[in-house]
Amino acid sequence: MKNLSLILNAVLAVAVIVLFVKVFSGNSTLPGVGSASSKDSASLSGMPIAYINVDSLLLNYTFAKEANESLIKKQEDSRLNINTRARQLQNEMSEFQRKLENNAFLSRERAEQEQNRLMKRQQELQELDGQLSQQLMQTQQKMSEELRDTINSFLKDYNKDGKYQLILSNTSSDNVLFATPGYDITNEVTKILNERFAAKK
Repeated sequence: MKNLSLILNAVLAVAVIVLFVKVFSGNSTLPGVGSASSKDSASLSGMPIAYINVDSLLLNYTFAKEANESLIKKQEDSRLNINTRARQLQNEMSEFQRKLENNAFLSRERAEQEQNRLMKRQQELQELDGQLSQQLMQTQQKMSEELRDTINSFLKDYNKDGKYQLILSNTSSDNVLFATPGYDITNEVTKILNERFAAKK
């Protein structure tokens, strides 16, 4: 099994080398070699690719920050609403228990009515908690879709000159383990996105 893995890796390496030879056939040297600046090393190296650090983009893109703050506010409001109702219900249940222990109900039937009322309120509170959680999930999904659509739409416009054939998404260095600084267009993209977002307000 280990030998098979080594053979597959060797075949893959040969395939990559062949691909590079085909891409750059006829070019004894890559464009710009020897004069590459850190500002635009991605295009000067002959590789029309770039990547965006998504974590950094989300931390610095105003639209993403405001959407996240809005979602956190809704979560806090929802939690406060549920906690307030839960405390009220707990107080009523404690009062019911106290009355039950002191035989304060006029009849057993009255005690059962109160118990049923409290059980119904508890069930309604659980249903409300589920509804609010569902609403928050839907809001979060909608915000994520809006953010993704905003960035994807921007990137199409940003790359209308065809400078890049591939723009990668990098999260916590999961996809791009190493790249020269010129391949990282995060700061430039974030700056332009923020300028566009500010212009819309």
